[in-house]
Amino acid sequence: MDNKNSHTQDVNHKFSPHAGNYLTSQVHAQGADLRQLASLLAPYPEARVVDLGCGAGHASFTAASAVGSVIAYDLSQPMLEVVRQAAAEKGLHNIDVQQGYAECLPFADGSIDIVISRYSAHHWHDVGQALREVRRVLKPGGKVIIMDTCSPGHPLLDVHLQTVEKLRDTSHVRSYATGEWLQMFNEAGLRISQLSTDRLTLEFSSWVARLSTPEHFVLAIRQLQQVSSQEVVDYFAIQPDGTFQTDIVLIEGSRS
Repeated sequence: MDNKNSHTQDVNHKFSPHAGNYLTSQVHAQGADLRQLASLLAPYPEARVVDLGCGAGHASFTAASAVGSVIAYDLSQPMLEVVRQAAAEKGLHNIDVQQGYAECLPFADGSIDIVISRYSAHHWHDVGQALREVRRVLKPGGKVIIMDTCSPGHPLLDVHLQTVEKLRDTSHVRSYATGEWLQMFNEAGLRISQLSTDRLTLEFSSWVARLSTPEHFVLAIRQLQQVSSQEVVDYFAIQPDGTFQTDIVLIEGSRS
């Protein structure tokens, strides 16, 4: 089995049984980034939008209220069923769902106005390839908006972040630093017009419960937090119960 297929199975195994948890997750259902997304999409009421790695569909729902049509695109069929049902309940009839890889988009060259993605890219097998696919399917001048967790960049802090993320969720690949995002966008032929960072608080018990993280991994994360240096504890604002803060990034770019 090649690495991509193995990773795909891991993503499906981790997320499919927990699709409903992501629909009700407050971390995913609300946030300043969703309000910013709505503002960025407001000038494009006729746009055809793809939500890449849509998860339970919160970015799709935000987009559907602002644009002409949305394709909610994800690897997990149960996630897509959650999106389909929730969209119907919300009266959002301009959302279609489609299953597939981020690295191989089933859309014609230059056929999409805007691609969005929220809290998904750190699971992708090959972000560079996915961004090249985004550029291919975008119309000239088309926009891309990526929202994701973000690495601090500093080696000590980066190792801690990637380790706790991988222990919590074995399908995690990497949370990228802003410099890495700049390089990947540039190599894919996408121009960044805006990049901003923020902080997100992750309440520990709900964070691990969302994916039913095995208890031995939960204990490993708590042990790592407890033996971490003061620099790590301070940066991630690690609380006695394990709750911590992480960086998130919002990138707005376009196909030149």
